[in-house]
Amino acid sequence: MSRAFVKEPDQAPDDQPDIPESRHPNYVTPRGLARLKEEFAALSADKDRLGADPEAPEDKLALAQIERKLRYLSHRIENAIPVDPAQQPSGEVAFGAVVRVSDPDGREREYAIVGEDEADAGQGKVSWVSPLARALIGAKAGQTVTWTRPAGDLELDIVSIRYGA
Repeated sequence: MSRAFVKEPDQAPDDQPDIPESRHPNYVTPRGLARLKEEFAALSADKDRLGADPEAPEDKLALAQIERKLRYLSHRIENAIPVDPAQQPSGEVAFGAVVRVSDPDGREREYAIVGEDEADAGQGKVSWVSPLARALIGAKAGQTVTWTRPAGDLELDIVSIRYGA
């Protein structure tokens, strides 16, 4: 068979570039740090399982990708700055807050301000460096903030602020 029709990996397994990291401090909630550690442990177990036959071609790339992710997670855990939401100012929005807002149409939504690795817009978890979080941080209940978005600015009324689960 001609080698012209064999799919080669785009990069050699040993030449996997590191996952880019944020330039921002790695603030994490206690739950976020626990999830990073859980993911690290799960990937370590996968690595041990795949490492049984490190010469198997299909396992080499998988091992390289796992090692790449483990390096990333190890660095994120090592540089984590845990923030206890219970220690945040109760009267204003800060890291770890769950904020209920109301838009001009009267629709209410809740957003939790979390670390970058925890962010999940579909779950209402926004990174502390996102434009929405930046608009909310420092505000108090009853205030109106402006969320600057590509789709246009949106005024949000802060309905309530709470910390914890």
